[in-house]
Amino acid sequence: MPAVVSVIVTKHISDLEADFRAQNPRKKKIDLQIPPEKIDARGMVEVGGGSGFVVRANGVILTNKHVINETNAQYTIITNDSQSLSATILARDPVNDVAILKVTPLRPLPTVTLGNSSDLQLGQTVIAFGNALGIFKNTVSSGIISGLSRAVTAQADSFAPPQEMRGLVQTDAAINPGNSGGPLVDLFGRAIGINAAVVSGAQNIGFAIPISAAERDLSDLDRYGHIKRPLLGLRYLTLNKNLQEKLKLPVAYGAFVTKEHPLDQAVIPESPSGKAGIKESDIVLSWNGVQINEDKSIPDFLQNANVGETITLILLRNGKEMKVKVVLTERK
Repeated sequence: MPAVVSVIVTKHISDLEADFRAQNPRKKKIDLQIPPEKIDARGMVEVGGGSGFVVRANGVILTNKHVINETNAQYTIITNDSQSLSATILARDPVNDVAILKVTPLRPLPTVTLGNSSDLQLGQTVIAFGNALGIFKNTVSSGIISGLSRAVTAQADSFAPPQEMRGLVQTDAAINPGNSGGPLVDLFGRAIGINAAVVSGAQNIGFAIPISAAERDLSDLDRYGHIKRPLLGLRYLTLNKNLQEKLKLPVAYGAFVTKEHPLDQAVIPESPSGKAGIKESDIVLSWNGVQINEDKSIPDFLQNANVGETITLILLRNGKEMKVKVVLTERK
């Protein structure tokens, strides 16, 4: 508990007005409906928050990327002993819902030990920590691991774009808004996940990012000064029997290269896929000899790939299979 923190997000009233104008260009009158008592002496307004946890005594903190997604915002960390510390963003993971913050404490902070998320068991007892609903600080809830390697599509709010999240740990430990970014720990107090999402309208279905993703981010930050993730450069649909019949395709597995919207490009020019000669309407059947399907899709392969790695893809084009080599570059 001493290593779990609250993350407070504030914005200046002028920035909120600018956001309102951008979202409502036809409205001439700005009416944010913010009570005066919610605006501090500096003109700052609290617009969001969540939880986090200290993983290094010098002030390195893990949280969710969606907790700190506001532009032109200030981030403040409130520690368990009520210290208020200004935070800077060290990194946002471009793929996973993970972010790393840094504060400068007056003295070393207590930390959470990172566990192992690769050997979790169904039914294993876990405990979730966080700042529930942004109101109830130091909330603890217990439960079990209800599922592993779950995939969901989630939105931080109604204005945010949907994000596909894969490889998640499912738990029935209560996770509420405000718990996001807090640790999910085992009975030894080791963090095995970062609380991330809940299913709206359901009971006792919450999800956490496996801690292995955050460990990789911390390692990249130490080694490169930023998070490195590989880019493939495709837009696609992961095929199943229903899509095969609907699109009249020859196979019910693989990734069908297609654009989502008319103005999109199915293959990003000058990307690894573009340079390898992959074309729209190709079907990517396998990655390094392993079939691509709903259980093992392209994001799953990319999660374990490295920048600079050469991969072998088998394509189906006009009824004929062909092999291409793709050199993964860094995702910006």
